[in-house]
Amino acid sequence: MRVNAQNLRKGNVVEMDGKLYVVLSAESFHPGKGTPTTQIDMRRISDGVKVSERWKTTDPVERAMLDERPYAYLYNDDEGFHFMNKENYDQIVVPKDVVGDQSAYLVEDMECQVAIYQDVPVSIELPQKVVLEIVETEPVTKGQTASSSYKPAILSNGVKTTVPPHVSAGTRVVVMTADGSYVERAKD
Repeated sequence: MRVNAQNLRKGNVVEMDGKLYVVLSAESFHPGKGTPTTQIDMRRISDGVKVSERWKTTDPVERAMLDERPYAYLYNDDEGFHFMNKENYDQIVVPKDVVGDQSAYLVEDMECQVAIYQDVPVSIELPQKVVLEIVETEPVTKGQTASSSYKPAILSNGVKTTVPPHVSAGTRVVVMTADGSYVERAKD
């Protein structure tokens, strides 16, 4: 299936020169003058080699047709990360290098999209947002009302982020899985 380069996202799998690549990051640049471009960092699935490509945002790119299904995260061990298909209870093991730094956001029973190519898991897509608890942050400073000021905090998964001054330790917050950035307080 052909898509424009600007529509590629982290976790997508593309086919180039007969080989499959998983997208690690995609960033579009729109200069004032000149042609807008998209910078794509990818990892070749067959041997793990990392590659960077730059395309015009309108260039067609061949997205590989994969079997994508929802799987629930169970646990991880030396083999990798174990997921289960909730429809037929089949379990698969996703290698640690496929999950990568997203592993910090995996929570037991979280539903993720796992892409499989020829019975091999090649990429995983987590939900865009997760709810985590703040375990450590600076105390609330009275009178600090500037909305643009943020303070450092550590989430329950060990990831560092920045939060507004009114958020204290023990507060449950919504964060983006792509970069760990604060979105809002959890509504629960």
